Amino acid sequence: MVGKRSGEGFVAHKAKLVNALSRTLAERLLLMDFTMGRKGLLGYIKALSGSNVVKIVPATNGSASEAQAAVKRLKVVCGACTSYLEDMAWIGDKTPMTLAEIRVCPDNSVKPNLGSIELSEAINRVLPFTSKDEKRPVFQCVLFRAKEGKLSVVASDGFRLAEVTLDYDDGEGEVLVHKDELRGIANALRKAKRVRLGFEASGDTLDGMSLIIDTEAIRYHWRGADGQFPDYQKLIPAEFNTVAHLDTIEAVKAVYSFRALSDNPKDYPIDLTIGEGKIVMANPDEKGEATIPADTDGQGSVRVDGRYLAEALKACGGMVDFKLVNAYSPMLFVNDGYQVLVMPLITPEAKAAMEQARQAEVPAEAEKKPKRSRKAKEPVAVA
Repeated sequence: MVGKRSGEGFVAHKAKLVNALSRTLAERLLLMDFTMGRKGLLGYIKALSGSNVVKIVPATNGSASEAQAAVKRLKVVCGACTSYLEDMAWIGDKTPMTLAEIRVCPDNSVKPNLGSIELSEAINRVLPFTSKDEKRPVFQCVLFRAKEGKLSVVASDGFRLAEVTLDYDDGEGEVLVHKDELRGIANALRKAKRVRLGFEASGDTLDGMSLIIDTEAIRYHWRGADGQFPDYQKLIPAEFNTVAHLDTIEAVKAVYSFRALSDNPKDYPIDLTIGEGKIVMANPDEKGEATIPADTDGQGSVRVDGRYLAEALKACGGMVDFKLVNAYSPMLFVNDGYQVLVMPLITPEAKAAMEQARQAEVPAEAEKKPKRSRKAKEPVAVA
């Protein structure tokens, strides 16, 4: 935090102190060997009046009575208001065990390599696609991967995958960060003026990495989680047979109408038929149908989970390109550096088509294999 040292304490602008505390993710703060609850300290600083400057120093014997001097405290001065804060103030049994240290320096110079808003939005757009299953810890994490001038922020729950790609020319690295540790970081980054993201060795293992995000007020540090994120790029089809360009707002409204028809709002399949300048949505039980205008190229059909479809469309927003290979391959939603991959629901017709495609691949692979030629037996020399 930017401020001025004052002996063992510091002097800072009240607004800057409030801004830094509001962007801190931890619930316990370490301030000059004093531990305090973040929410309580933030509320207290906001309530101070009489000056725009706050001075915080350790309490000394000369500024308190003998009984008070024996207690470990911090002295807070703001205008005509002077108060003393004890160690462990605003910390209860239910206060989460997350800790951050407040450091004060005259100037925290940050050379930005990403926009604060674009990084905030990238994290916000992939977090909903992380897994809630504790038995799949890797899918509970967000992947940050910098490679070949791009930063990819990726999350998946095994059925869906979301990826945001940003321009990044500050080296390479790869870190998995658990979704719970990223809670609140998107809102905090929105308040930052400068952001710099980087990777560094964690020091725990030879191949361990940590993710560092520096702002003008706070440094965020996450140690990489254990595990290996799957090679998701192999799942993204290289070619598509059907493409539709559509408005997500109208499509989401249509999907919600099918949810209202379903007995289970969390499980309602929808059949999509693409072609001839439109997308036709239909209930498999023939309870309803909706037609969405779209710019289409090619024809195709697929069955998808309605909840997954709505979430993918909402995450993309605006106009989106919907790309389809066939009824059993992953479908892709693309919108300006952001893409969501969704697995389809396999119908009997799709299963038959998939089996037929597999059988067609077997003879093709057999033809590619070179035939073994039998070598003629050489005569054995007789002595």
